[in-house]
Amino acid sequence: MMLAVLSSYLNLVLLASVSSSENEYVFNRMSGITSYLYQNLPNYDMAGYVTFILVFLMSAIVYKLGFAKKLTLGRNIVIYTFLFFGCIVLTFLALFLPMIEGLIVAALILIVYKSRLWREKREEAKQAN
Repeated sequence: MMLAVLSSYLNLVLLASVSSSENEYVFNRMSGITSYLYQNLPNYDMAGYVTFILVFLMSAIVYKLGFAKKLTLGRNIVIYTFLFFGCIVLTFLALFLPMIEGLIVAALILIVYKSRLWREKREEAKQAN
C-alpha cells in the first residue's frame, strides 16, 4: 500500500507537466541512474518501484557492511523495517540528487575496507601460529 502511494506521488511529480520541453527539463535535472530508469522503463510506476528497490537494497548493503552487528532476529526485523520506511524519504531525494550513486560509492568503499580488514586479520592469525 505504501509503495502505491509512493508510486502515485512520483507519477504526479513527473506527469505534472505535459509538454515535451518541460519533460526534457525534468529529465535533465534528475540524477543519472534515476533519469535513466525513468526514460527507459515502460512506465513511470515501474521506474518508481525500481528506484525505491535500488535505494533500499543499496542502503541495506551499506548498513550491513558498515554498521551491522550480530543481533537477534527480532531486532534485525525492527532495524530493516525502519530502514524500509526511511528509504521512502531517500527515494524522493533520489529523484533529483545522486542518492543511488552515492550509496554505490559508499558500498564500494566499505567493500574495500572490509576486504583489507579481513586480509590483515588473516595475516595476523598466520603470524600468531
